[in-house]
Amino acid sequence: MAADFKNSETKDNLMRAFAGESQARNRYTFAAAQAEKEKQQVIQQVFLYTAEQEKEHAEIFYKFLTEMAGETIHVDGGYPVDISDNLLELLRMAQHNEYEEHDDVYKNFAAKAKEEGFDRVASAFTMIAEIEKFHGDRFGKFADYLEQNQLYISDVKTGWICLNCGYIYEGESAPFVCPVCEHDQGYFIRLELSPFAK
Repeated sequence: MAADFKNSETKDNLMRAFAGESQARNRYTFAAAQAEKEKQQVIQQVFLYTAEQEKEHAEIFYKFLTEMAGETIHVDGGYPVDISDNLLELLRMAQHNEYEEHDDVYKNFAAKAKEEGFDRVASAFTMIAEIEKFHGDRFGKFADYLEQNQLYISDVKTGWICLNCGYIYEGESAPFVCPVCEHDQGYFIRLELSPFAK
């Protein structure tokens, strides 16, 4: 028999998760602005792409709280302050936070929801935890590229796509300027990392 939702820890965990996802979305939007400032449009798009997925996670958790409409839920929680002018640092902070959600936070929230009899909520926490792991891996991959000066250089011939116009170039490094739209190298991404690659 499920616990009374209004008095459950799951209700509080859903609000914590909603707050965390909402804050992650904003942090990634702020980080995207830093990337844009540094003319790193690919990293800007990585942050914005992830921010939109975090918004969806927030909405999923929020909808589970429909029964509480019109009420206020008071919760405690710890949330990161990821402020930096260093793009690599912002990527590493994001990677760390995504792994923390996967490895610890959402696994514990899922276990508590299951214990309290809220199987659909437990399932959502479990599945979203896996998505957060993927987010952490993605942030880590781009941090590695940046750290190793490999964001626009490859050890082998590869395809590069301009995120602005779609021009595809084959080579060991992305063009400094797109020959079609004349946007700078910051718009190029490895073709296999393009969100909608074949």
